[in-house]
Amino acid sequence: MRADLIVGIQWGDEGKGKIVDMLAQKYDVVCRYQGGHNAGHTIWVNGVRYALHLIPSGVLNPKAINIIGNGVVVSPADLIKEMKQFDNLEGRLFISDKAHLILSYHSTIDKAKEALKGDKAIGTTGKGIGPCYADKINRGGHRVGELLHPSTLVAKITEYFEHNRAIFDALNIQTPTATELFEEIEEYREKLAPYIANTTNMVWNFLDSDKKVLLEGAQGTMLDIDHGTYPFVTSSNTISAGACSGLGLNPKQIGKVTGIVKAYCTRVGNGPFPTEDFGDAGKTMAEVGKEKGTTTGRLRRCGWFDAVLVKYAAKLNGCDDLSLMKLDVLDGFETIKVCTAYEIDGKVIDFVPSDLDNVKPIYEEVKGWKSVVGVRNYDDLPIEAKEYIEMIERVTGVRVGIISTSPERDDTIIR
Repeated sequence: MRADLIVGIQWGDEGKGKIVDMLAQKYDVVCRYQGGHNAGHTIWVNGVRYALHLIPSGVLNPKAINIIGNGVVVSPADLIKEMKQFDNLEGRLFISDKAHLILSYHSTIDKAKEALKGDKAIGTTGKGIGPCYADKINRGGHRVGELLHPSTLVAKITEYFEHNRAIFDALNIQTPTATELFEEIEEYREKLAPYIANTTNMVWNFLDSDKKVLLEGAQGTMLDIDHGTYPFVTSSNTISAGACSGLGLNPKQIGKVTGIVKAYCTRVGNGPFPTEDFGDAGKTMAEVGKEKGTTTGRLRRCGWFDAVLVKYAAKLNGCDDLSLMKLDVLDGFETIKVCTAYEIDGKVIDFVPSDLDNVKPIYEEVKGWKSVVGVRNYDDLPIEAKEYIEMIERVTGVRVGIISTSPERDDTIIR
């Protein structure tokens, strides 16, 4: 048995939570493989809104097991807070003992460094994600499994503070005492110990016993540390390949890959955005689409669908099909634009260059439609909406297999 995978194809916020939640009703196991609580998946079920940051979106299937993999960076305080939304998680939620811990000083470092950069700041969430991943790569991080031995972990963290005293002093950061640390770590141990496990072996055993496994990423392809719009990216590999290192799978264990895209495009924070619309269209997308970050509450920048970017991201991820989200947000536009090529230095290109700063979008237009809200059958879509979807398929070279027509789980077309 191979694991199927859901991956964001733009700058995150594509609506992965709804699709994973919908598909998870048919899966036995749902696994998160990278990122931290800077991610935010919003799910609407029967008019009730759930905001997830670390817990996999399969949590709303009472029969599904949910796994937080080793590639995730875990804030124990935020995870415990998030767990309070749900009852009876024991036996349904597992955290890799090899996942790295985000502790309070990571967030403090993150915010201090962003403040020092001023107008050159990346625009991070300030959640400590980057500093935690940096510690991991520098081999100075601490892992979830170490929570089971509080005294030893406190000694290691205290030693870490001493080795990095110059950094903390330069940033004017007061580090906690050993007593304060022990109290904090002991509370985490008490509440999270039943959920800590060797999740790599768990996933292998699930696949070997023919369980249906779904893999879920956070953020989006264009925020990938290697292949995104560097340096305005996140600190992990958000593409499908990240699922292998983030869970302990090999490439042969990956099955169907579904890329999630919005019917338009958004991004949070700083960095290039070729199709950003600064006029009334962008404002309408933001208002109708309620484009505000689940994690930070920051307003998202909005613009037209970038098919060049999606084609690039779909190739990186090996997408078998696309899920087109929030089609209903485009209701009422007289015309709708799709970026089908770029112009750079007077030359027209149909691929994503390494630097998007000086790229100008080249658009094709289609007629708009009145309303697709709540449509659940492809044949019932307005002809103009079908033409829009067909243009996306033509330029990206990937079939659109799922179409979302409202935030509700059931307002979804499966072709």
